[in-house]
Amino acid sequence: MSQGTAQSAPAGHTEPAARRGGAVWALVITSVAGFMAALDNLVVTTALPSIRKDLGGALDDLEWTVSAYTLTFAVLLMFGAALGDRFGRRRLFLVGLSVFTGASAAAAMAPGIDSLIAARAVQGVGAAIMMPLTLTLLTAAVPPARRGMAYGIWGAVNGLAVASGPLIGGSLTEHVSWHWIFWLNVPLGLALLPLARLRLSESHGTGARLDVPGTLLASGGLFGIVYSLVRGPADGWTSPLVLTGLFAGTALLAGFVLHGSRAKNPMLPMRLFRSRAFAGINAASLLMFLGMFGSIFLLSQYMQGVLGYSPTEAGLRMLPWTGMPMLVAPIAGYLSDRIGGRPVVATGLFLQAAGLAYYATVIAADASYLSQLPALIISGVGMSLYFAPASNLVMSSVSATEQGIASGANNALREVGGALGIAVMSSIFSAQGGYESAQSFVDGLRPALVVGSSVVALAGIAALVIPTARRAARTPVASSAPAPALETATH
Repeated sequence: MSQGTAQSAPAGHTEPAARRGGAVWALVITSVAGFMAALDNLVVTTALPSIRKDLGGALDDLEWTVSAYTLTFAVLLMFGAALGDRFGRRRLFLVGLSVFTGASAAAAMAPGIDSLIAARAVQGVGAAIMMPLTLTLLTAAVPPARRGMAYGIWGAVNGLAVASGPLIGGSLTEHVSWHWIFWLNVPLGLALLPLARLRLSESHGTGARLDVPGTLLASGGLFGIVYSLVRGPADGWTSPLVLTGLFAGTALLAGFVLHGSRAKNPMLPMRLFRSRAFAGINAASLLMFLGMFGSIFLLSQYMQGVLGYSPTEAGLRMLPWTGMPMLVAPIAGYLSDRIGGRPVVATGLFLQAAGLAYYATVIAADASYLSQLPALIISGVGMSLYFAPASNLVMSSVSATEQGIASGANNALREVGGALGIAVMSSIFSAQGGYESAQSFVDGLRPALVVGSSVVALAGIAALVIPTARRAARTPVASSAPAPALETATH
């Protein structure tokens, strides 16, 4: 039964149940797919020593097993969303899921470090196509009144995947083999493919021609900047290649902004940023991921290298932070429906900032776990309050036909923020401390956490710029938001 039929049929018991069933299937499929893509951001970090032992390679080669995924993911996200809008979101979702699953198997069977890096890059391509379409497909399947809770569950699963990557990677590496951090995706992908084909409804965006110039400008600009941010700590910020990437990337992104302001059908219309809701939530997302990614990256090493925990033990002790989204994010989605997303997101960001600031005051070479626990809990609650309402704010800040564009842009900015956070906070860590001793590590970690806390606090301020729901409803960009992607959903 098509969704168009479902909307026009008389009220009864069978049809609403079928619609609820479709929404549940969409939530399951998109949440699991999002989990797979988000998990692979940090899942490799705790497995690097074992990978180096089995495959060899210099330290720079091992870094690329992380950054190859991040780079391709970040620079192709908006293009993946645009392809879905043009050729069908379900169709491209299946393509992205297939590429991601196949590349995961290739990574698990990689005979050398170079082939592993190549497989990770292809994984990023699949994730870039798949990830931004999860929200648009979910929006098309869920009635407007229930989207807050649906986004809450989706946000909980994705937030848990991002934060628990080191735990899952460390546990599999310690107890099975590092190959299984990639094999894990294969059965999940093979199970989702037929379910997505049968249970998701097809939908399209504006149907405009693909913006090839805009895609090249955005991809090239993001590649140059993210590449430089990843390579800066290793090669030096004044190295010719890093400086070239920064300057060229900035120039290309400036061209992308100019193109988006003047082109007839740009990939990312700059007029969207006239909406304070769209501009505010994207600024908040960029800054949130900058502070959070950099902090998790360093704190997972602190627990292992300084406090002496195994990868599994470190991950378990971070559960008050990383596991909190499973408990709080659905509640946050409900609250966003009741009081609006802005106060929930802002509260979450300020709590996350407070948690990181508190952590900076208690870390020591011999810090007890009990002294760290309040910081972990505060950070976990704050992160949880951010994820679900942020997704809701992104999708409601634009019209239904532009939700794919909005999702791709927001996810790209999150990935860029994550890469920026790891690079910036690692640079601060290296400038103030190092790996020479436990005290040296703490000396570098403390100022990095202070910077991370400050950046997330700025994200909270950016969230306060977002207008209330009543005021946002008067703006031209958001005025069509209540008419969701259901309008274009068909089988």
